[in-house]
Amino acid sequence: MVSDDCPFDKEGDEMAEGAAGTEARRMRSDAVENRARILEAAREAFAEGGVDGTSMHRIGRAAGVGQGTLYRHFEHKGALCSALLAEEIEGFVGEMRRRTEGRGPALGRLKWFLGWVARFNEENGPLLGAIRAASSGGRRVELYGNPFYERLKDTVVELLDEAVGGGEIPADLDVYCLADTLLAALNIDLYLYQRHQLGMGRERIVGGLRSLLNGLRVSG
Repeated sequence: MVSDDCPFDKEGDEMAEGAAGTEARRMRSDAVENRARILEAAREAFAEGGVDGTSMHRIGRAAGVGQGTLYRHFEHKGALCSALLAEEIEGFVGEMRRRTEGRGPALGRLKWFLGWVARFNEENGPLLGAIRAASSGGRRVELYGNPFYERLKDTVVELLDEAVGGGEIPADLDVYCLADTLLAALNIDLYLYQRHQLGMGRERIVGGLRSLLNGLRVSG
């Protein structure tokens, strides 16, 4: 019988734990690589065949992954589109911060950012539409928990907080609620309705939001 303090027994346990850790790291690395391949395949497929004309099956085949792997990463096309948009906005926000941080009032930078969101709507309508379509019925609330919307809201909240800190707008404003209100006005469905059914120009839509922000300014 081997005693509890047998060094060979402990060495075996340590080797098993080390092997398990190596395998876990390999699996994580594989998952990261698969996700990147799926996103790249989707980006190319959408550019070639459009969002509506591209199936999840085609994306998985182009990425070289099975359907199980594809759907473990992205449960539907809307989630995939959201991830693509989140990557794009992440790069934009980083660039915006490098160019504008500490340069001028936060409220002015927020107005500029909202104008960029409107332009983003113009350029990415199909992707945004796919996110909306995939979030119908009971999944509609998922729209506001996807990475793309969360990054937009985080940026608006940060700029509003900075505006409060700089005395530009009242300190008792609920910046989280206001951020949702501002972004709701740029919801892709409403935005496209205003643009195409009501004939409003982008500058008119953004101008309304800028006027709203001007009305919040602290006088004096």
